[in-house]
Amino acid sequence: MRSRRLAIGAGKMLAVAAIVVWSLFPIGFIVLSSFKPGREIFAVPPELFFEPTFEHYASLWQRWPAFFDGLVNSLIITTGATALAVMASLLAGFAYSRYRGVRFLEGSVMFLIGSRLIPPIVVTLPLFPVVNRLGLNDTHLVLILLYATFFVSLGTLLMRTFIDQVPRELDEAAVLDGARPLTILVKIILPLVAPGMLAVAVFVVVFAWNEFLFAYIFTANHAKTAPLVLSEMISSIDGVDWGVLFAASTVQLLPVLVFVVLMNRFLVAGLTAGATKG
Repeated sequence: MRSRRLAIGAGKMLAVAAIVVWSLFPIGFIVLSSFKPGREIFAVPPELFFEPTFEHYASLWQRWPAFFDGLVNSLIITTGATALAVMASLLAGFAYSRYRGVRFLEGSVMFLIGSRLIPPIVVTLPLFPVVNRLGLNDTHLVLILLYATFFVSLGTLLMRTFIDQVPRELDEAAVLDGARPLTILVKIILPLVAPGMLAVAVFVVVFAWNEFLFAYIFTANHAKTAPLVLSEMISSIDGVDWGVLFAASTVQLLPVLVFVVLMNRFLVAGLTAGATKG
């Protein structure tokens, strides 16, 4: 029995290790290739030991200034979408948690889940003439609204789970002291559900920073994001400079990777707390 358990445990560890290697290999290849001389990037067999060079990063700075403009646009859009999505999810989650008796709210839960399952491409075509009529094409605002809207449903359900864990007795005590619902939300509930807000923020940041479809359809020049510039590098008429492309991919990956690593403790703690409390 013990040997069987050890074998099962070893099998699980091998499976996890295989998944980790499968997931990290492309990232490692891109990052290492960004420091390799151009002739060694696709060498066969691959060069594991090489003298690092920053020539690709220098070329990226000189030849693709639009990429860094795209990074700034991505930062503005991601920050705005994250703030809007987290605030909207907090308010909606509070309403769903504390006003469960309202029939409309109970019935709309399935609508939230269903709307999250709709592929983004389905809503882009009918939205395009509306966005064009409102004059929001090629603006930061249109992407902020789209990204936040796309994640409000998931964020609302997640925040409702966290707010459900806050004892209602705290609300009742605050009401006896004359507190209004907004005061209860800000002064009592918000500090207790901060891990859930951080979890929602991580999801929105990762999605908004890397999203391509909405940015491709609704922007052209002014609000062009970094993923769009990366696609232009691939389709450049001068051919693909893989070293520069890998350097740009590394620069684009680094901010969101650092953010996720820094927020990992809060994300895991928040998700497990929402899943295990009864």
